[in-house]
Amino acid sequence: MTAVAVIGAGPAGLMAAEVLVQGGARVTVYDSMPSAGRKFLMAGRGGLNLTHSEPLPQFMARYREAAQRLHTAIDAFPPDALRAWSEALGEPTFVGSSGRVFPKAFKASPLLRAWLRRLDAAGVRFVFRHRWTGWDGDGRLVFDPPGGADAVAADATVLALGGASWPRLGSDGSWTAILADRGVAIAPLRPANSGFTIDWSDIFRTRFEGQPLKGITLSFGQHRARGEAMITSGGIEGGAVYALSAELREAIAANGEAVLHVALRPDVHHGELVKRLSAPRGKQSVSNFLRKAAQLSPVAVGLLQEATIGAGLSLSAMSAERLAELINAVPVKLMGVAPIARAISSAGGIFFDELDPDFMIRKLPGVFAAGEMLDWEAPTGGYLLQASFATGAAAGRGVLRRLGQLSS
Repeated sequence: MTAVAVIGAGPAGLMAAEVLVQGGARVTVYDSMPSAGRKFLMAGRGGLNLTHSEPLPQFMARYREAAQRLHTAIDAFPPDALRAWSEALGEPTFVGSSGRVFPKAFKASPLLRAWLRRLDAAGVRFVFRHRWTGWDGDGRLVFDPPGGADAVAADATVLALGGASWPRLGSDGSWTAILADRGVAIAPLRPANSGFTIDWSDIFRTRFEGQPLKGITLSFGQHRARGEAMITSGGIEGGAVYALSAELREAIAANGEAVLHVALRPDVHHGELVKRLSAPRGKQSVSNFLRKAAQLSPVAVGLLQEATIGAGLSLSAMSAERLAELINAVPVKLMGVAPIARAISSAGGIFFDELDPDFMIRKLPGVFAAGEMLDWEAPTGGYLLQASFATGAAAGRGVLRRLGQLSS
């Protein structure tokens, strides 16, 4: 029986292990952490978003430039297959109001436990606290476990080491140097689905840190995202921000800054907003008037004040027309990208040109790669996990084909 090493016990690695063991391979999964699926569990902390229910053409467009490269893998293991897989593990799914797909348990731990039990019953062996450090002179895998390094011979290897976000959960990007030394071309790892830094005033930061902006629309150029954002001590983050993070990140890299526009009342027609703001203010403060007339939350009013004071303007001196315009286009200057360690995911990784159609690294015969190690990114909403599962399954099939245990 052929021996295959899978390095990385996240969704991509575990899915590769499942495909491999079902194909008759002897599989050992190695991970530097004390247990499997650390980042997977983190992803499910607020409700595990496995995939999305939108039609596949729209779904694939979320992967931007990498869509064509990922299409075969996702077409072979699409969202419906992922939902069926979850249900077979005793975790049926449902479609939320946003079209996102969740397990009915709404968390990752039951699904992960059931999956690990099934893998264990199938004969998959797990070795934890083993950090992969490369290969020795004989092509054997070298690890750095407690008590000394052991070299491991494998007929094939699947690398599923993740990107560089949340490094304390195991994906620290250290593999980039190992593969680069072997001549593998790698796009630099960069934050994706990340927050951004803003030079808030001390007053705004102190009063509104941790406050959400709800029901807003963010815009940057031709790109728009509806949802929520959260004010942080050093900037802004949240689902709507993450949806624009790729464009914002590239603009900041090119220009040193980017101006994001926030529509605080996107569902209120401009004329209606002008009418409301034209009502007599009386003795009300500007803040109270805006809260009542435009139904703005305190943090939304604070954001308006932050923008106008920074521009040397006054809300109280603005006409109803100008105020209505500002409410649905508040300029917020982003000064930088939040650190990759706090990003939900990362962009960059192994260039797809370095891989053959079976996800084998061309310069390293017998070595396959999957998941966030590859050069793709996607917004939150189930797209990240879907591609990780699908490329893991594709790499597993690729190994079986190379070993002659799966027909083309």
